[in-house]
Amino acid sequence: MGDGLGFYDLNIPCLAACPVHTNAGAYVAAIADGDDRFAYLTARLPNPFASVCGRVCAAPCEDACRRGKIDRPIAIRALKRFVTEKYGPESGHDSLWSLVDRPAPADRHARVAVVGGGPAGLACAHDLLLQGYQVSLYEATARLGGMMVLGIPEYRLPRDVIDGEIQAIVDLGLDVHLETRLGRDVTLDELRRDHDAVFLAIGAMLGRDLDIPGHEADGVFRAVEFLLNVNQGFTVDVGEKVVVIGGGNVAMDAARTALRASAYQSRDAAGDEPAVDDGSGPGHAIDVARSARRAGATEVTVVSLESREEMPAAEYEIEEAEAEDIEFVNRRGPKAILTDDEGRVAGLETVGVTRVFDDDGRFAPQFDETDVSVLDADTVILAIGQAIDVAALGASGPEISPRGTILTDPETLRTSLPDVWAGGDAAFGPRLLITAVAEGRKAAASIHAALAPADVPLAPRPSGRMTIVEGFHREMDRYDERDRVPIPSLPSGRRIGLQEVELGYTEEEARAEAARCLRCFLDIQLDVGSCVLCGLCADVCPLDLISLVPAETLGGVPGHTALVLDESACIRCALCVDRCPSKALSMGKWTGVGVPEGIPLTIGGVA
Repeated sequence: MGDGLGFYDLNIPCLAACPVHTNAGAYVAAIADGDDRFAYLTARLPNPFASVCGRVCAAPCEDACRRGKIDRPIAIRALKRFVTEKYGPESGHDSLWSLVDRPAPADRHARVAVVGGGPAGLACAHDLLLQGYQVSLYEATARLGGMMVLGIPEYRLPRDVIDGEIQAIVDLGLDVHLETRLGRDVTLDELRRDHDAVFLAIGAMLGRDLDIPGHEADGVFRAVEFLLNVNQGFTVDVGEKVVVIGGGNVAMDAARTALRASAYQSRDAAGDEPAVDDGSGPGHAIDVARSARRAGATEVTVVSLESREEMPAAEYEIEEAEAEDIEFVNRRGPKAILTDDEGRVAGLETVGVTRVFDDDGRFAPQFDETDVSVLDADTVILAIGQAIDVAALGASGPEISPRGTILTDPETLRTSLPDVWAGGDAAFGPRLLITAVAEGRKAAASIHAALAPADVPLAPRPSGRMTIVEGFHREMDRYDERDRVPIPSLPSGRRIGLQEVELGYTEEEARAEAARCLRCFLDIQLDVGSCVLCGLCADVCPLDLISLVPAETLGGVPGHTALVLDESACIRCALCVDRCPSKALSMGKWTGVGVPEGIPLTIGGVA
């Protein structure tokens, strides 16, 4: 699944920013036009975890959204959730996703082993199954899901949503081996012997320690241990005051999860299976802080080296934590963990931070050793990163990078072993969920190319096609003036138990928010032979984005004139098209990457 994006694809910022190139503009526009079925198929086509991403994706598409340059970006993730709730596995709908999950007719005899049941491993298995391969998946824990189960709290991502998407993959014919740990129950050498290819997606499931005085005291947790214990329903006594060290997303989720620890325990006491059965799991600072609050802590504080603006956590994650009265102490670094006479945590000594990054933007913190202060604490949670279990790979395993990850070719994801590929956190360190899905799909394409080169086309199919939209108008639509529709959520005082905090859009809200989309898949087309260079298009443009300039300034023929449009700011109002007296301008519709073939894309009711 190479990137292969052309100009018109790159001109759709949300599509270009998405690691799996979901055509968000197409499905958002379809929601605005009331075509929710097409919207779901478009969201699901490149992503077997569309329902999961509709709830917890970090949404790089929203960061890139051109609407954000006007006011605020389109709520793309929440709109995806709106259509997955209608048609995804959680809806009970009759396998609508099978319209884009069409298995290849070939029944291949080649066998592939996938190690790790997280998003990267499952996405790889999904694509290989569609190509007709025999795929066996080996997962160390008692259930599939990886970080979707271990690292994302249930109040953000209900387990039935994860289970529904995973079951759709298993139903393709996946051979699943649970509680089968690499290096303990099966070796890499054995997998290579019994399979034609192996994909390693073992994650980064070991928490990193902090080598400061007191780091081994009773009451110090690594984030991965803390999140795992809560997910299993084990009692975690954090006391009243919790300090989380770190500035990433998982710290916030974990603080909020801990407040609900009794709800997790009640669920498991009722007979539900624990999420996992081992002693490891992923974690970052913000998830941890939010979990601690739900374990009964009355004061939760996040201590980070970075300032509020520099913190790596997503802005909405920080805002959610602030809404639940989690305190932030920025630009402070851990100096020592203080203990009482019995060796239990009593506080955290911190030191001031004068600089986090050097002049080249590299992480190189500097401290003011004279600026020391103490925070009282019953528990200290370390959310400072994760590492992979290199030992599980064995003595004859693939080469390891200086960062302690599996060294891979970034284009093919192949390791130093010719029949072994790797992706996700194990190869690149902690990733966004959607990035892990993209790497799983990329690995599957690379494995397919290696095992069946004759079946791989020499050149990819054209990424899209341009068609002219007749009669497109937005003059009466005040889409450019509408405010972003807030995503409904539970009031902070009602956030108890395991109920989802974010509630999702109603149909009316979804249509209103989707209508704000600028529809960047629409492009002004110019018939050079018909243009008379009258400049009326420049006069009518409401944002003054069209200009006539000497052609030589753009490398053209001296003495000629060029018509220039700033695509990056165009709001697709089509006033220039209507004003053009020679009909040299028209509105083109680019059905690019990620639009299901054979299903028309409607634009304002025009197919």
